[in-house]
Amino acid sequence: MPAASSRTTAVSAVVTAALAAGLLTGAATTSASASTAGLPVDGQVRIHDIQGSTRISPLVGQQVADVAGIVTGVRTYGTKGFWFQDPNPDADPATSEGVFVYTGSAPTVAVGDAVTVSGTVTEYVPGGLDSGNQSLTEISKPTVTVVSSGNAVPAPVRVSERSVPSRYTPEGDPAAGGSINALTLRPSRYALDYYESIEGMNISVGTSRVVGATDAHAELWVTVKPRENDARRGGTVYGSYGSQNTGRLQIQSLVPLAQQPFPKADVGDVLTGTTEGPLDFNQYGGYTLTARTMGTVTGEGLRRETTRKQRNGELAVATYNVENLDPSDPQGKFDALAAAVVDNLASPDIVALEEIQDNNGSKSDGTVAADATVKKFIDAIVAAGGPAYDWRSIDPQDKKDGGEPGGNIRQVFLFNPERVSFTDRAGGDATTATEVARERGRAALTLSPGRIDPANPAWEDSRKPLVGEFVFRGRTVFVVANHFASKGGDESIFSEHQPPTRSSEVQRHAQGAVVNTFVKKLLSVQKNADVLVVGDINDFEFSGTAKALTAGGALYPAIKSLPRAERYSYVYQGNSQVLDQILTSPSIDDFQYDSVHINAEFADQNSDHDPQVLRFRP
Repeated sequence: MPAASSRTTAVSAVVTAALAAGLLTGAATTSASASTAGLPVDGQVRIHDIQGSTRISPLVGQQVADVAGIVTGVRTYGTKGFWFQDPNPDADPATSEGVFVYTGSAPTVAVGDAVTVSGTVTEYVPGGLDSGNQSLTEISKPTVTVVSSGNAVPAPVRVSERSVPSRYTPEGDPAAGGSINALTLRPSRYALDYYESIEGMNISVGTSRVVGATDAHAELWVTVKPRENDARRGGTVYGSYGSQNTGRLQIQSLVPLAQQPFPKADVGDVLTGTTEGPLDFNQYGGYTLTARTMGTVTGEGLRRETTRKQRNGELAVATYNVENLDPSDPQGKFDALAAAVVDNLASPDIVALEEIQDNNGSKSDGTVAADATVKKFIDAIVAAGGPAYDWRSIDPQDKKDGGEPGGNIRQVFLFNPERVSFTDRAGGDATTATEVARERGRAALTLSPGRIDPANPAWEDSRKPLVGEFVFRGRTVFVVANHFASKGGDESIFSEHQPPTRSSEVQRHAQGAVVNTFVKKLLSVQKNADVLVVGDINDFEFSGTAKALTAGGALYPAIKSLPRAERYSYVYQGNSQVLDQILTSPSIDDFQYDSVHINAEFADQNSDHDPQVLRFRP
C-alpha cells in the first residue's frame, strides 16, 4: 500500500498559554477540557472555524458537534480516516474549508456523502514533536452521521504556477523559538502559507513534470512550475537554502495498490491529465496530494549517462556510494553496479567507494573484514569487461562508524594497477592517525592507506577519512576518501521552524575542518601537491561544510565547474541536489568534471547516489 505518515501515540495535554501562542506541547495535542472558547457566536462550528487563519486551530482541544461537509477522500490504509469539506466557503483565503477526520479504523463513509461530524479538534505532528514538523489539524474520536449520499464533490482548488507564490516561507517568530505556527497565514505571499490555507481541501494539478521518481513507498513528486530552477534532464535544482522550489508537490494515491498499481515514473516524465484529491500533510514530504484520481505517466525516455574514457595522459578518479553493499546482496546488484563502473564511468583509474559493508552485512557478530565484499565486486567488474582492480582499505572498529547496525560500512579504494600504482606505507589501522612527512623535498604520508585523525570527536559514530598515496606517470596524487555524517536529525524545509534547524551540520562542519587542516599540511610541505578530496560529503556545494573544506583556498568544489542546471548527485523530495563531491587542490586547475546521472533520477536504482568523475593531467 502507499506510504502514509506513521502515527505516534497521541499525547493528551491541557492547552496552555504557550499553545495559544502557537507552540505545541506534544506529538498530538488535545485538551481534557471541553471549553467553548473560540466557538462561533451562533454556536454552530464550520470547518473554516476549526482551521482558523494560523497553523494551529483556535479550537484545538475542544469538542465540536455536528460539523457539516461533503466527503472528498477516504483512506483505508496507514493513517485511516477521511477528509470532508464545506461546500459553502467563507470569504477568508487563509481559512481552509477541508479537514481530516482520524477514525483509526477503515471509515464507513464514501466520497460524495454529506456528513456531520462530532469529535475533538486535534493538532497531530507527523513524526512527533521533536521532528519540528508542522502539525495537521484534524478531528479525532469522531461520531459520524451520513445525511445523504451521491453528492457532488466540491470543485478542486487548482494548484498551478500562477497560484503558488514564489517565496517559500515567512521567517519564524523569534519570541516563539522561530516557529511560524502562530503567524497569520499569507497565502498570496508564501508557498507554505498557501498550501496550509488549503490543507484538507480537494485540490488538483494539471499536466505536470515529474521531479522526483516513483519510490518504493509508491509516491512521486511533480512541479507545477516547469521553469523553476529546472535541471537539464528534467528535475528541479536545489541551489541554495533560499531556493526551496515552491512548485514541488508530493503525489500519493488513495487507491490501494492491490486495486490499482501506482504509476512508475522517472524524473522528466510527465504526469498528464488531472490528478485530484485532498491535500494532506505527512512526515516524509509535507504537503501531499492524496489522489482519488491519478493522471497518466507519459515517459520521456530519460537515459542513463555515460562519461567519456580518459585519455592516456589523463588520470580519472571517481567516487561512488554503492548503498550498503555486502555479499548477501543479489548478484544482480553487484552486476549492475559493476556494469556502471565499466560502461557508464568508463573504468576510472581510481574509484573511491562508500558504503562497503563487512563480509556478513548487517549481521552483528563482531565481523569487520570486507575482503569478501570487495572481491565479489571486483570479480563482477572483470566479468563486465572491466579491469582487474586492486584495492586498499582499513577495517573500522566494530560498531564505531555509524551506518546500518552491524554493517560496519567503510570507504574502499579500487585502482587499476595497469595505469596507477599505490604507495604502501605499513601501519595504518582503525585508530592510528596518518601524518604528513617530507620525503626528498616532497609531501608523503607516514601511513598509506591511513586514516586522518581518527580519534578526533568529529568522527564519533561516523566514517573516518581514508587517505592513500598513488603514483600516475611518475607523479604522486593524494586521494582522501570521505563519507561524512548524515543529515539525520535535521528538520525538514517544511518545518514549523523557519529557517529549519540543521543540527547535523555541526558535525560535518567539524569534519570538513579536520580534512581541510590535513590538506593544508600536505600543501605546507609541497605547495603544488596534487590532492583530491572525494566522497559522499552529505552536504551541498554552498553549505557551511563546503566552506570548512575549502577554507583558505586549500580546496575547490569541482562540481561548481558545471552549469548550475547540472549540479546534483541526489534527488530528495523532488529537489535535485549535491551530496557527492570531488574537491581539488590548487595545482589541479585544469580538469574535466562529470556528475554521471545513472541512479538518482530513476525509479529503478542500483544506488540512490550518482557517481562523480574527475579527469586531469598530473
